[in-house]
Amino acid sequence: MRIAIFAALLACTASPLVASEPESDNVGHTRHHHPHNPRHETTLDEERFYTDRESPVEIPLPVEEDAFSFVVFGDRTGGPDGGVSILADAIRDVNLLEPDLVMTVGDLIQGYNESVPWMTQMEEYKAVMGNLLCPWFPVAGNHDTYWRFQGGEERPEDEHEGRYEMHFGPLWYSFSHKNTHFIVLYTDEGNPETGERTFHKPESQRMSPEQKLFLQEALGRGKDADNIFVFVHHPRWLKGNYGDDWETVHQMLVEAGNVSAVFAGHIHYMRHDGKRDGIEYVSLATTGGHQGGSVPDAGHLHHYHVVTVRKDQFAMAAYPVGEVLDVRDITGELATQTRQLAGLKPSVERVLRFEADGSASDYVETEVENPTDYAMSYTISAYSMDSRWFFPIDHHHGRLAAGESRMVGFRVLREAGEIDRSFRVPMIALDRSVMTKSFRYDIPTVEVPMPIDPGALPRPAKPMREMALELEQEGSLDAVEVASDSFSLGQGSFTLECWFNAESYARRTGLVCKTEGSDYGIFVNNGQPGFSVHLDGGYVTAGASEPVLSTDRWHHIAGVYDGGEVRLYVDGVLVAKKAGSGKRDTNSLPLMIGADVNGSGQATSPFTGSIDEVRLSSVARYSGQSFTPARWFRTDDQTVLLYHMDGQVGPWVYDESQNQAHGWLLGDALIDLAE
Repeated sequence: MRIAIFAALLACTASPLVASEPESDNVGHTRHHHPHNPRHETTLDEERFYTDRESPVEIPLPVEEDAFSFVVFGDRTGGPDGGVSILADAIRDVNLLEPDLVMTVGDLIQGYNESVPWMTQMEEYKAVMGNLLCPWFPVAGNHDTYWRFQGGEERPEDEHEGRYEMHFGPLWYSFSHKNTHFIVLYTDEGNPETGERTFHKPESQRMSPEQKLFLQEALGRGKDADNIFVFVHHPRWLKGNYGDDWETVHQMLVEAGNVSAVFAGHIHYMRHDGKRDGIEYVSLATTGGHQGGSVPDAGHLHHYHVVTVRKDQFAMAAYPVGEVLDVRDITGELATQTRQLAGLKPSVERVLRFEADGSASDYVETEVENPTDYAMSYTISAYSMDSRWFFPIDHHHGRLAAGESRMVGFRVLREAGEIDRSFRVPMIALDRSVMTKSFRYDIPTVEVPMPIDPGALPRPAKPMREMALELEQEGSLDAVEVASDSFSLGQGSFTLECWFNAESYARRTGLVCKTEGSDYGIFVNNGQPGFSVHLDGGYVTAGASEPVLSTDRWHHIAGVYDGGEVRLYVDGVLVAKKAGSGKRDTNSLPLMIGADVNGSGQATSPFTGSIDEVRLSSVARYSGQSFTPARWFRTDDQTVLLYHMDGQVGPWVYDESQNQAHGWLLGDALIDLAE
């Protein structure tokens, strides 16, 4: 059923389908793309829109017009021979986009040679460009027409100009497409008096009267076009060695009244020189040419421009070569298997151990797996941000067939020395690429620390002032991770307690937790504390009925389970209790200090502030209505874990219990002066 809804209704209806003003804050993006053109014209046409549903929202349709796109390639030459492979990659990209046509801006071949190598390079370039699905149009550059003596022939009077026109096309020409006019000019005619060809002297960078006459006539042929685009090799409007001859050309373009943009190359970096008298001046970097790549994000890269043309405006976007994905290549199997591969971390079975003097000498092995149905290349590396570690061979390259795996090893050495705050663990980094017939899909780098037995860590010296664990949560998720297999808490009674000073409380805030459908944890959600123990298939929680915790002050909190009751104490006062008994359901996930833990063993629901004196005991230490909590705990036979937070040893927090289950500092967590 057709629905006829008045346009006025559209104005008063809040619809996500109607474009709104650009938001000022693009959180999470490194670029802010603001539109350069007005909104596209739309129409409300019930003859082109049908639904059998009722809705007050009218969806505007695009105006039916002959919009089209074309691509512009930058310089191909001046770089290594491999540049032609980059050009081939660009062509594969562009064939996925299928524009109406491709333009170039000159320097198609290496040139600067005699006829025989020139012909070889020309044939190579044309063979690669012949893979385009759409037609392409050349522009001559200095590399394409400059001749250089190599000992085999005399200099032709026109150097390579005649050869260029024989095999590539005219030095200047124009054509029309969908009421848009394209003009190609030649910027290397040379000095009219001496014949010298160079782009370093203004006398050799002037347009001949013959070519200016052609330009005038071409502008006349395109006088009724919606847009005229001009293509040259040298951006002569930059002046300098180019002189000021372009000023006369610019005035000709201005007088035409419908020239939209001029495109050039040569300089090997992107730049947009603004709009002058209504004409935009655009220089491209490279599509295979020499590229220093000093600032890729600012246009020093291999790329091509995609231009979308409409009657009264045009849009431009630069695509880095090789970044266009083939939708048809990304099958369900590829998407699923690469996602699974990204989550597959290398495993290191052997644990590194320190000698008494802090040195280490060991050999670790790790397995690289390719569980996918595709070939995979890999690079696996060993490194550390601590220069005291040394790896005689620090990386391996390889290729694995589908389903194949391989063991690789690293010799790991550490010189004798203190395990101080500058200590960093050695890491293994794995880079992988899955290769299909049409594309190479890079898997994000996976890094894992080499396992180290911290049991022999030296006890940190008792500080002169009180220290505490500081968790800021600015840019990283800060917490302390205690491996589940580093300690054992049997069934029956236990106590979990600590001191803390919160900067703020979130809706869900883990304080000391091992809770993921099992085990136990203390939460301080919105300042409302709770202690949970998973007994016989469900949580028994003793929680405050309202927020009782403050910020910017120290609180003691204790969760007690005595075999028949779960109790919660805050600052030594009983605030909640709940009957509960049975077998505690356990898990192999780490205990998190300053966060909760998820099913993958990662910290979540973080706490912000300071934590001190964390103790886990295999006894119900507190009973009754109140007690006076100690500010500093002592270890005894019932102490399972005890962290005084008096100092860190490298990335570890020292455990005073007999388990020596030293905690691992995550993110930017650190031990600092208590406030």
